[in-house]
Amino acid sequence: MGIEFSLFTGKVMHKRLAPKENGFVYDAFFVAIPLKKLDELPIAYNRFGVTSFYDADHGPRDGSTLYEWAQDILKSHKVKNVKDITLITTPRYLGYGFNPISYWLCYDTEDNIRAILCEVHNTFGEDHTYICVPQEGNVIDDTTLTTTEKVFHVSPFMHRHGRYDFRFKISDTYFASWIDYFAEDNTKLLATSLMGQLRPWTRVSYHKFLWAYPFNSLKTIGLIHWQALKLALKGLKYISKPTQKETRVSVAKQRRK
Repeated sequence: MGIEFSLFTGKVMHKRLAPKENGFVYDAFFVAIPLKKLDELPIAYNRFGVTSFYDADHGPRDGSTLYEWAQDILKSHKVKNVKDITLITTPRYLGYGFNPISYWLCYDTEDNIRAILCEVHNTFGEDHTYICVPQEGNVIDDTTLTTTEKVFHVSPFMHRHGRYDFRFKISDTYFASWIDYFAEDNTKLLATSLMGQLRPWTRVSYHKFLWAYPFNSLKTIGLIHWQALKLALKGLKYISKPTQKETRVSVAKQRRK
């Protein structure tokens, strides 16, 4: 079954380690949405609302359903027996939304995680999905480390090469993600994490979270530009955005820690 409709509150951490150190931590608010139950979504779906969720903000943007799109990706990477998919993301607020990263948790019939899709957006309107898959016959748990080449431009102060390492710790009530970025010479350049609690989604709890985290997406985009200004003031070289690679999906394979 996977994670049902839930509200996530936690902390986002970014720590740049080189060539200049810079770090920040801020509160985060996400929602967990089982894709088979979009017709039961407690907020506005594909229409304007105080908060809303739009299919067009994720996945294929070609008319196919989000669940079908994810299943097609899984099958193309030989990930089998996925029955339920839960999307952890942030909704639009008053029509505006921006998700630096959304997580697609892919469960089998025994509630094991067979794969995790990390859908990344940059501030240039582009997106790329890294699919984290374990070795054949394995499932993703808190001992699984997957790694892949960096192929998508995110920060104007980091090159589009090197590698990412992904780790996760997930239960019905807890979600944590660690994504570290390494240069080609194996120097660790960036450490990031998202950690927090998952709670039942009720009308009362959701309104409470809205008051606690108003204008969540505007806050996120504002912090991104504020951190970029700080990096520029520290003298980091601006790197122009390269043309996006044609492939929109790449795989992060399991390796030993």
